[in-house]
Amino acid sequence: MKPMLPILRAATLILLGASAAIAAAQAPASVALPGNAFVTTAGARATETITANGLANWTSAETVSSAWFRMEQAGSATIGLDAGLAAGNGSTVRVTVNGTPFEVKLSKGPRKTYAVGTLDLPAGYIRVDLQGVRKSGPAFGEVAGITVATASRLNYANDPANYYWSRRGPSVHLGYAVPANSEYFYSEVTVPAGQDAIGSYYMANGFNGGYFGIQVKSPSERWVLFSVWDADNGAKTTLVGKGAGVVDNAFGGEGTGGQTYLVYNWAAGNTYRFLTRVRPDGAGATDFSAWFFAPELGTWRYIATWKRPATTTYHAGTYSFLENFLDTKGYLGRLAEHGNQWARTTDGSWSEILTARFTGDATAVNGQRLDYAGGLRNGRFYLRNGGFFSDYVPLNQSFTRPATGSAPAVNVDTLPLQ
Repeated sequence: MKPMLPILRAATLILLGASAAIAAAQAPASVALPGNAFVTTAGARATETITANGLANWTSAETVSSAWFRMEQAGSATIGLDAGLAAGNGSTVRVTVNGTPFEVKLSKGPRKTYAVGTLDLPAGYIRVDLQGVRKSGPAFGEVAGITVATASRLNYANDPANYYWSRRGPSVHLGYAVPANSEYFYSEVTVPAGQDAIGSYYMANGFNGGYFGIQVKSPSERWVLFSVWDADNGAKTTLVGKGAGVVDNAFGGEGTGGQTYLVYNWAAGNTYRFLTRVRPDGAGATDFSAWFFAPELGTWRYIATWKRPATTTYHAGTYSFLENFLDTKGYLGRLAEHGNQWARTTDGSWSEILTARFTGDATAVNGQRLDYAGGLRNGRFYLRNGGFFSDYVPLNQSFTRPATGSAPAVNVDTLPLQ
């Protein structure tokens, strides 16, 4: 996985002005599978994939592929299946719309629109499941999209150039204003049980030039990740030191820089602490350091220090974010609570950070996905995305959490450096 910074992506993506797709009253809209669908249940020998043309290699009757669109108002909708069948005498497929199943017979031939049915649908996201029933040839068919005719306004991903990002889902952020000359930033993250979906990055301490947080890499592997970009003039960030068991390497993709990570099996439901230090070295560069505290370990763990050349700064652009970095897992929901944010200035004074600005990336801003939220939960800030939930929270608003009044119990002079 190549590190991503959603704020940078939002700023650098070519914004095509592709806002939410709107269907005129009763005019069929085509919800393209390449940007709005996923293989949600894979059969034992599944070969199904969502390609640039839609659902392909549909051979297993055990596999379920699912697409979503959003109804702004409740109302009647007529559903169709934009599909073709390359080989065989025909097939029967099950199309389940918001829990109501329909059987559709496909005939051999090029792509066309097959009638599915008309039904009343609620406002919010609607799930459409596709599953094979019977086939005479090697495949059940090839599906390009779902057609929807309704008086309601519809929302779905409609920008083909950014379908990859639409399938990843919206990234959301919390921006914090810290005092000038803030050398340290402290925060805590709790991922509730069941909200630790594969592909999630719960970023706790972000800053101009990098970020620090925890990830779910696979069913069996989790990371504590700390990355710092190369300087704006292209000069390379270099590793000053790292903790025991920490892996370091360079990264590329959307920018280049240095990456360090600790493979650590953090647990949903536990509260983890994050501390970053940003300090100019007096010679034209800045050192960025990170420490991680797990309650099950009971001690601070040193991750690394990176030196970023041509940079003189303390903490700036301080923020947290939540993202999904696997486009095949964009249908899964995730949530994190971010709490107890504090900044410590160079004179040793701690300040509690009580206000956060809720923002989103280009996928959210352009209305390609509306399953995002942020605000206050259990006395903390929270971020939520993915899963196609219906009650989104509008972007670009600020929230204020209750004060804890207790500065972090950390002695910065005795933090480990190995």
